[in-house]
Amino acid sequence: MASTMTRKETVNPAALPKPSGYAHGVKVGDVVYLGGQTALDPDMQIVPGGIVEQFRQAFSNVLTTLAEAGGRPEDLVDVTIYLTDVDDYMAHGREIGQIWREMAGREYPAMAGIGITRLWQKEALIEIKGVAVIGSGGEA
Repeated sequence: MASTMTRKETVNPAALPKPSGYAHGVKVGDVVYLGGQTALDPDMQIVPGGIVEQFRQAFSNVLTTLAEAGGRPEDLVDVTIYLTDVDDYMAHGREIGQIWREMAGREYPAMAGIGITRLWQKEALIEIKGVAVIGSGGEA
């Protein structure tokens, strides 16, 4: 009998900091689980500039992992955003929305924003994780 098991593939883009103890993403079939990304730059530093710039970097890191797995922003089906200051995020919602549209278009996946006390890196204001289904975003 042929195996129907789908192989699990770790996705760690060379453009992102080398992970230790975690994976940037895991692909199982057409589903990509995108690990939480903060605003770390390639030098393992949280980018300065507040919530807007940190959103841009963290979301870019998510999309870099998704692209490495063969996906596009339109393939995102679920996104969770962890925030150390929900009010600050909401105060910059218009700017953050513009960045989303620039990077991912006008379609939005299911989303949740969760206020938390702090993140792994003390300077981090935001962490973004998601799930994508490759090919679910329509025509190329």
